[in-house]
Amino acid sequence: MTRTWTSGSEVKRVAVAGGTMLYDASRVGNLRAGWFDPGYWRKQGAATGEAPGRGSTLFFVDSGREYALRHYRRGGLAARLSADRYLWRGELATRPFAEWHLTYHLAHAGLPVAPPVAARYLRHGPFYRGDLITERLVGTMSLAAALAEGGVPILTWIGIGRCLRRFHDLGVCHADLNAHNILLGAEGAVHVIDFDRATLRRPGLWRDANLVRLRRSLDKVTDELPAGRASEADWHSLLAGYREGPQGAA
Repeated sequence: MTRTWTSGSEVKRVAVAGGTMLYDASRVGNLRAGWFDPGYWRKQGAATGEAPGRGSTLFFVDSGREYALRHYRRGGLAARLSADRYLWRGELATRPFAEWHLTYHLAHAGLPVAPPVAARYLRHGPFYRGDLITERLVGTMSLAAALAEGGVPILTWIGIGRCLRRFHDLGVCHADLNAHNILLGAEGAVHVIDFDRATLRRPGLWRDANLVRLRRSLDKVTDELPAGRASEADWHSLLAGYREGPQGAA
């Protein structure tokens, strides 16, 4: 069943050629369909970089603000059938609209996410393609990148655990919780990104599964790094922060 979301008057839905775009007018008031075209930003000289990974993410700047544009791409065996086409099951079930609405909800609940700016789908018969624009969290780096550069302080590990507990307390089941989707900022700030296929659930064993997935990711990331970049003590510090929850930060 597709979830029905409640949003403020700042959220606008606009028809475009072949599809529809959704955006937050309080964050960007001059949105045009061209914003979803990486070539547009490259021609403007506004592209500032790209992020590695299965998805195709372009960083760009407009009016002094930085954004991240991600095109939805398939992974695994499904990518052999189609790199970026998804079966149409209704507008709210599209990957970009579902992620946009969930992230909007989380941002307004005060959780540390990259605020959603705009989403778009283009429909082609029984299939669609999609894109998402979020604000870029300037001055952050992924947990994976931080481990590659050196050790992560114990207080940061505790902070990661506390942060994850906040999401779990709200019922957020992240579909791909890994060391690349946890961002670290100044003064111990922790953010979580990429809520594609994430869901809201009642408390259950999925919480443990989320943590197990993160642990596997850490093992994979540190496998080729010098020993000690993510020790058992570090992991137990994360779990300690998780058990304490947000109140432990007081």
